[in-house]
Amino acid sequence: MLEIKNIKKSFDGQEILKGVDIRVDKGDVVTILGPSGSGKTTLLRCINFLERPDKGTMVFDQDHLDLEAVHKRDIAKIRRKTAFVFQNYNLFRNKTALENVTEGLIVARKMPKARAVQIGKRALDKVGLSDRYDYYPHQLSGGQQQRVGIARAIATDPELILFDEPTSALDPELIGEVLEVMKQLAAEGMTMLVVTHEMNFARNVATKVIFMDKGVVVEENTPQAFFETPGEERTRQFLGVMSWGEEMQKR
Repeated sequence: MLEIKNIKKSFDGQEILKGVDIRVDKGDVVTILGPSGSGKTTLLRCINFLERPDKGTMVFDQDHLDLEAVHKRDIAKIRRKTAFVFQNYNLFRNKTALENVTEGLIVARKMPKARAVQIGKRALDKVGLSDRYDYYPHQLSGGQQQRVGIARAIATDPELILFDEPTSALDPELIGEVLEVMKQLAAEGMTMLVVTHEMNFARNVATKVIFMDKGVVVEENTPQAFFETPGEERTRQFLGVMSWGEEMQKR
C-alpha cells in the first residue's frame, strides 16, 4: 500500500531524517518506537505532507512520487487517502464534537451537510461518543477529545490513518479508552501507522514494530522478535529503559 525510500528532511541545516525506508501493507498496524528527537513525528508529517520532504520516493497504491518535485495535485490525492490523528487533538474550540468531525467533509470535500452529519454521527458512535455530539472541547475530557480526533479521521474513510503519539497528552487513566478504540480499528482491518510509547500496544496489537534513533531506522521486526530477541544493542538499551520506566510507574 505504502512504500517510502530514502526519505530525508532537514530543518535549519540539521538533518532530522537521514534516509528512512518503510513499507506498510494493507491491513498492517505498524508502530514506530524511539526516543524523543529520533525523527518519528517528522516522518509521519512528511508522509502526509504536513512537512515537505527534501528527498526520497513514495509509492502509494499505484502512485509513484518523487518527493523532491511532488505536485500539489499529488499531495491532495495522498491526503484524500490518509488521515492524521494529532498528539494534542487539534480540535476547533468553538465547534461541537459533531461539527469538528463534519467540518472537513463539508469544507474540504464539498459534501452536502446532511450527508456529512450522518457520517459524523456514525463516526462518533463508533468511538463511543454517541451522547456527546453537541459538546464543545472544553466540556470533554482529554480522552474524549482524542476520540473526537479519531472520529474525524475515520469519517473521511481513509486507506491509512497516521497516529502521532495519540495518548502522550493524556492523563494515565484516560489512555485506555483511546487505545481500546485503536484496537477496535485494528481488529476491523484498518491500516495504521502509529508513533507511540505504549509498549503493550506495540507488543499486542502491531503487526510490525520499527525502532528509530537519530533519524534512521535501527531495527524492524515482528512484535514477538522485536521484544523478545532484539537484534541491535541500541534497541536493547531502549527497551531496557522503557521497561524500567514501566516498572517505576507501577510502584
